[in-house]
Amino acid sequence: MKLATIDILIIALFLVGTIGLGLWLSRLASRNLQTYFLAGNDIPWYMLGLSNASGMFDVSGTMIAVAWMFVYGVKSAWIPWLWPVWNQIIMMIFLALWMRRSKVLTGAEWISFRFGDRGGARLAHLVTVLFAVIIVIAFMAYFVEGIGKFSAQFLPWDLAFSLGGVRFSSEDSYALVIIGLTTLYTLKGGFYSVVGTEVMQFLVMTVACLIVGVIAFNATTAEQIRAAVPEGWDSLWFGWELGLDWSSLLPAADGRIAEDGYGAFGFLFMLMVFKGIFASLAGPVPSYDMQRVLGTRSPSEAAKMFGLTPLVLSFPRYFMIAGITVLALVYMDSSALVDARGRLDFEQVLPYAISEYVDAGFRGLLLAGLLAAFMSTFAAFINAGSAYVVNDIYRKYIDENASDRTYVRLGYLVTAALVVTGLYFGFAGGNIQARTDWIVGLLYGSYVASNVLKWLWWRFNGFGYFSGMLAGMLGVALIPPALEAAGYQLLAIQQFPLLLAVALLGSVAGCLLTAPVEWEQLKLFYRQTRPWGWWGPVAAAVVAEAPAFRPNRDFARDMGNVLVGIVWQMTLVVIPMFAMIRATDSLLWSVGVFALTTWLLKKYWWDRLED
Repeated sequence: MKLATIDILIIALFLVGTIGLGLWLSRLASRNLQTYFLAGNDIPWYMLGLSNASGMFDVSGTMIAVAWMFVYGVKSAWIPWLWPVWNQIIMMIFLALWMRRSKVLTGAEWISFRFGDRGGARLAHLVTVLFAVIIVIAFMAYFVEGIGKFSAQFLPWDLAFSLGGVRFSSEDSYALVIIGLTTLYTLKGGFYSVVGTEVMQFLVMTVACLIVGVIAFNATTAEQIRAAVPEGWDSLWFGWELGLDWSSLLPAADGRIAEDGYGAFGFLFMLMVFKGIFASLAGPVPSYDMQRVLGTRSPSEAAKMFGLTPLVLSFPRYFMIAGITVLALVYMDSSALVDARGRLDFEQVLPYAISEYVDAGFRGLLLAGLLAAFMSTFAAFINAGSAYVVNDIYRKYIDENASDRTYVRLGYLVTAALVVTGLYFGFAGGNIQARTDWIVGLLYGSYVASNVLKWLWWRFNGFGYFSGMLAGMLGVALIPPALEAAGYQLLAIQQFPLLLAVALLGSVAGCLLTAPVEWEQLKLFYRQTRPWGWWGPVAAAVVAEAPAFRPNRDFARDMGNVLVGIVWQMTLVVIPMFAMIRATDSLLWSVGVFALTTWLLKKYWWDRLED
């Protein structure tokens, strides 16, 4: 990619501005752990909502989203259900409220609030910290792969070098430089710097996305797009089979569908819904989502934060994704995507399209926005990871009476150590799709069983939580290689039910073979959190002591709001897609459904929020 001087200047100004803002905000973060990791619970929900949206807009995810839309068309809107993307809706409707009522600093500290501080509760606490560190390192490796591949396409210098007999490519070197700059302000400024820089970065990203979307809209026509894609590409709906045939246009796209294993899309969709229900009820993995929940001022503000995120994120992001995709479809020579192995690398569609079809100046702004996407997400993860180690290991088990300055300085060291570890695994190689599959299909599978039961079943205890998490993580380590050795080539999501069963068995066995949580701890948790589920004996005890207490009877309303919210979120994704490809009828239907679901959420969710 050839960058004009104005492009390099815009990128340089953005980097200087981001680092300067992060360091300036660091003066607010160094007072104590509460300010360093949660900004003293003093940031408004709408700022945290913008920050959360920025953290979800990463380079690796955007590259894979463009590749998905290029190959799968509008049907690609379903693929993020693998995570599932609608866990944000469950958080928005009820789970963020429950979580924020705990008034703790980290997700691991929440475990002590739920299970107490003895025996099994301590094991549950430690296994949560272990999982938090693993998930942070896994995501950092995923980010390293994306930012390195992306940066080498548009930055003009060859930075390859050797050190101690180890060869570092330009991709590796660019990843090192950008991650180093991001770590600098995150390490120094904590949660204040993360949120402050993410809000600025989100504004840059939004402007860049809208500009690129308008450029793409004006540079293509509906006829050109239809001529470049197979029948069914512009439709959201599918049958048991995906129903796309690229053989006469781009046979390599059929190869990508086969490689991804998404041909039998109906079966895959059922697995996505099955996994999504359990993964969403489990709540967020212990990372930046949970830090933002715990950093809000009140439970209702935590819920509002999650409601704002898809509203501000989806349109600009998918308007740009659709724009880049149609530019590549209409104008790109597919030979430009051939990698060193002679295969088409669809993850290169995004940098190639920016290089060829976005003008100077706008190109620099877009690249600055995508750099912002990476930096914001990376910063959020490392801030969350260091919080678990410092607060939940050092302060809890080693020195609970150390000075605030000691804790903050230890946060600096832990942040640096997590970054180095993430870089090591990131440089190990692999593609973004493979890392995505492993994280969402396997690693999440080990987390789900224990974390659903902790909300819904009063009898569940710390030993059950520990044994379920441990069984799940051992399952992730042992089951996939065993299946491969036996000749079974299964997608990560196809292995999810087996991993869930192993983790569920470990959870229930560990729970029933040990004593329940202390009764006073259960009453404290239930009275303060007010979850629905199988809490009958505890609810009766709380009501007996405080007759004015109201148990949570909102299960039916919450589930109705979740279904409406999932449809609402989906319209926010497909509206910019349909607008870009000029699918007028589908666009009008989507806008109508969006308006209806917005009204229903206002009436049955927003107006009924309570702390």
